[in-house]
Amino acid sequence: MKLEILSLKNHVGKSVEIVGWVFRIRKHSKITFIDLRDRSSRIQVVLENKLINFDSNMEDLLLINGVVKNRSEQTIGKDQELGSIEIEAKSIELISNCSPLPFSVDGDSSTIDESLRLKYRYLDLRTERMRDNLFKRAVLAKSLRNFFDDQGFVEIETPCLTKGTPEGSREYIVPSRLYPGENYVLPQSPQQFKQLLMVAGIEKYYQLARCFRDEDSRKDRQPEFTQFDIEMSFTNQEEIMQLLENSIVSVIQKSFPYLKMSKGKFPIITYDESMKKFGCDKPDLRNNKSDLRELAFCWVVDFPMFEIDKQENKISAVHHPFTMPKINSVKDLNKTEKELLKIKAQAYDLVLNGFEVAGGSIRIADSQLQHRVFEILGISEKETKRRFGHMLEAFHFSPPPHGGIAIGFDRLAAILCGETSIREVIAFPKTSEAKDLLMGSPSETSDESLRVLGLKKIR
Repeated sequence: MKLEILSLKNHVGKSVEIVGWVFRIRKHSKITFIDLRDRSSRIQVVLENKLINFDSNMEDLLLINGVVKNRSEQTIGKDQELGSIEIEAKSIELISNCSPLPFSVDGDSSTIDESLRLKYRYLDLRTERMRDNLFKRAVLAKSLRNFFDDQGFVEIETPCLTKGTPEGSREYIVPSRLYPGENYVLPQSPQQFKQLLMVAGIEKYYQLARCFRDEDSRKDRQPEFTQFDIEMSFTNQEEIMQLLENSIVSVIQKSFPYLKMSKGKFPIITYDESMKKFGCDKPDLRNNKSDLRELAFCWVVDFPMFEIDKQENKISAVHHPFTMPKINSVKDLNKTEKELLKIKAQAYDLVLNGFEVAGGSIRIADSQLQHRVFEILGISEKETKRRFGHMLEAFHFSPPPHGGIAIGFDRLAAILCGETSIREVIAFPKTSEAKDLLMGSPSETSDESLRVLGLKKIR
């Protein structure tokens, strides 16, 4: 197994064999220094005598045999992780060479044109900042998993080929070859499946879920994104909020202790209070809004259940149609449009530094109530049966009361990494115009492939 560079601090005085990329080269008359880097760290390699003429370029991949030695006190690199040691090379071998780079990878690439970075994303990911972001993202995922595992939750994967749901965005359609004219869609969220898992008696579920939304170009949005999805039975809004708050505090204290976070419970603000005081439902409560290391969380609760969709000029759900309204019975929904707009939802958002990083609700678990909400939203009886018949039927089989919340995993990761864009914490993101500059997608499909699917191009 390859010896990682970071482990060399435990091998002083020993002969070692390491592999890494050339990070920096400094040539002198009688000696050459190469900083060699792998994913764990970097170290100075000293070439003397017969090795001095070895020809190497930036980012070449080298195999080096040598001895790990302590550096003299005068030459210690105090700003380097392994600045107190170096390798005295005995032999050096070129494993693969590197073509001229489109941009430098030995510094912060954030100032480089993003389209160039995304085209050569594999090179961008060699930079220390981007590599650290991916590692911190992995730590966040592991920490959340560990917390919810300890709480008795079960990780369950739900399908990515499914049926359409009305959750406010267009869906990506996947044509079926076996059933011409019929289609799957990619899920905007696992909403229906996680509720059906509660009907199944799972009681505590979580998933690091991939979600897909065919939205128009928006800053810092992605066609595919990740959410940490949580659902539980026999619970209420206060319990879910406290559970998530405990998980966030635990993760930050253990894995991101260098970030500043106020002590005590997260403040709770009603939607109406937030709109009146801050003019938005995502208030930024930081004392110093330019300090990326300061974390200011708050809950926003008591959202309206319904609103008027200005584009279609009809009533729509503020969150999604499976949200439980704050009512006593289904009869309370037999009201005028004006009265319906005053009804609050059992919904709650977690806001961090002016961004929504989690959102959830208590769910409807009654077929009559769910049917009435569909009616209010203008979904016809035929469409309700076609799209949601399975949900309404499931609610006839002793469903438990349940609710949940989903963390916007990319957004939370970005903030914890001190980044302002989620693209900085996603390995291979799309542009804001939903293009993949690395792979060149979306791309045209051949006529033959379309024919097999029963499709044809409209020019």
